[in-house]
Amino acid sequence: MKRIILLCAVALCFAVGQALKCYKCGFGFGDLCITTETTCGTGEQCSSGVGKAAGFLDIKDKGCLKEAECNKTSQSSLSIGSTNATVYTITRTCCNTDLCNAAPGLPGATGLSLVLSTLCALFVVNFLI
Repeated sequence: MKRIILLCAVALCFAVGQALKCYKCGFGFGDLCITTETTCGTGEQCSSGVGKAAGFLDIKDKGCLKEAECNKTSQSSLSIGSTNATVYTITRTCCNTDLCNAAPGLPGATGLSLVLSTLCALFVVNFLI
């Protein structure tokens, strides 16, 4: 009986250890997509979606997606009266290693920090001289 309990405990730890970790961003515009980490469920992979809203606005999302929905393009439509307008179209690709749907950096963050550092250094030099 003790062996069965031990075997179940080891199997449970192994199953929990196999959960896939991914970045999650519900909806982003342009290069901005605020991410957190999430753990996928059984049969899910990490996904990155890129698309267009209203035909011109770049959108993106990240998260977990059922394997059957990977590498497909989906669209959301809105019916107004007798017309049917596409709100957005997005293509989601998948990967299956931890955090493989890389989190985006803040656009221009490296350049901005370099400019601010340079300005601060110049200010300090001018102040001391």
